[in-house]
Amino acid sequence: MRYCLLLIAFVTTAAAQAQKVVNPTTYANSITVEDLKKHLYIVAGKEMQGRETATEGQRKAAVYIESQFKALGLAPGNKGSYQMPFPVYQDSLASIGLEINGNAYQPDNDFSVNVGSNYSATIMAKDIVYVGYGISDSTRDDYKGVNAKGKVVLVLAGTPPAKEGRRGNSGFAVQEAAQKNGAIAVLSIQGNFPRKAQPAKGYQTMNGFKKVILPNTFYISEQVAKDIMGADYSQLQSETVLGKTYPADVLLHFNKEVIKVESSNVLGLIEGSDKKDEYLFITAHYDHLGQRDSVIYYGADDDGSGTVSVLEIAEAFMKAKQAGKGPARTIVFMTVSGEEKGLWGSAYYGDHPVFPLEKTTADLNIDMVGRVDPKRKVGDSMNYVYVVGDDKLSTDLRPISESVNKKYTKLELDYKYNDPKDTERIYFRSDHYNFAKKGVPIIFYFNGTHNDYHRPTDTPEKINYDLMAKRARFVFYTAWEMANRPEMLKRDILLEIPAR
Repeated sequence: MRYCLLLIAFVTTAAAQAQKVVNPTTYANSITVEDLKKHLYIVAGKEMQGRETATEGQRKAAVYIESQFKALGLAPGNKGSYQMPFPVYQDSLASIGLEINGNAYQPDNDFSVNVGSNYSATIMAKDIVYVGYGISDSTRDDYKGVNAKGKVVLVLAGTPPAKEGRRGNSGFAVQEAAQKNGAIAVLSIQGNFPRKAQPAKGYQTMNGFKKVILPNTFYISEQVAKDIMGADYSQLQSETVLGKTYPADVLLHFNKEVIKVESSNVLGLIEGSDKKDEYLFITAHYDHLGQRDSVIYYGADDDGSGTVSVLEIAEAFMKAKQAGKGPARTIVFMTVSGEEKGLWGSAYYGDHPVFPLEKTTADLNIDMVGRVDPKRKVGDSMNYVYVVGDDKLSTDLRPISESVNKKYTKLELDYKYNDPKDTERIYFRSDHYNFAKKGVPIIFYFNGTHNDYHRPTDTPEKINYDLMAKRARFVFYTAWEMANRPEMLKRDILLEIPAR
């Protein structure tokens, strides 16, 4: 009798386990070229106006994504709502002025500013000192022997001559060097004046303040520089004028107003079964660069491709759920905004999580999967994806990723951007990072940059839809395994952040 009971129990357990072994291919095949194309021509279409954060175009895109989540039958992912609003602080230029020796210069004709990087102030000075390219670091010191304290510094924009073997100077580095040497403002000499009137708006951080206040920078025309330097202007590259001080009555006036606006992430979920209190995230950013005048930056690959992949993966999981094959863990599909501004939306979620991060098994982040990297010279360019971060945080990530790829999709998995010496620092540049720094294991899927990256020419007709569909199916298979495996992913590798 005891033997029979054991046999019945064994058979029942085996049957239950057999029911859980489901072939996901049927559901993966619902991720189609036709559906991806249909969604992308809308998300990266003219009506969305480039989807810049905190604009009407971004709000339209959020409404579209929410409508698709609802149509699929996903539950709202933010306490009864599909959208998770977060504050954005926009700088609006109120007034500006530049006077030197009583000569009042005109905005856009003689000078311009970056509204977001300056702070409101009226600055007066008696001296302007020329400091070349304004570099002060281990490679070069244009401030050597120069007393810039309390003075306005005049700098050349651009890069030092190549023969010197030194790097170029970013605006941020120039401001840092000026601050370190006591300068109170920067005048940067640039061409292309007069200019078309620039948008009198910029963005602060998502939190409404800057952590570092650097000297205000005014970009001045060559004529203004000639008015300051006189005949010396013809010797800009000469050591004879480096460090020279020009007495002048200087008045720099900059005043802006900070306006609180709003953006949002969009979240939909499929509730899990026996492990519904554990979570798997599948993410992409739906914002892009907006438009400049009438020129739209469509952002089809960056990251319309990831956004529509999330929609299609959600549909595949929903079909499985409707067939009685839903995931064990809850899957949260989240598209975020503010990525192009500095990963704002994902940072907001990381600081205000709806679901416990310690119960979040992983984040699979999709950012640019619709094109081919022209710089990639190895392997099959029509059958690859860059897999980033699968060697960090969890030793479970790569075995899962490689096993499902070997079984189902057979893509070339390129680990180029896992190199700790990656000069592009790709691992730190998309929304997965705001999960990773909280300890959540991640994989980032990426096709690399191309000639249309961050240009108006990143349009839907240039997408390789067959390859994008294959990449999206790979993410689906990986998610399927992670959502249904017995245990959450281990967190057994310390995240190391290399120095810049």
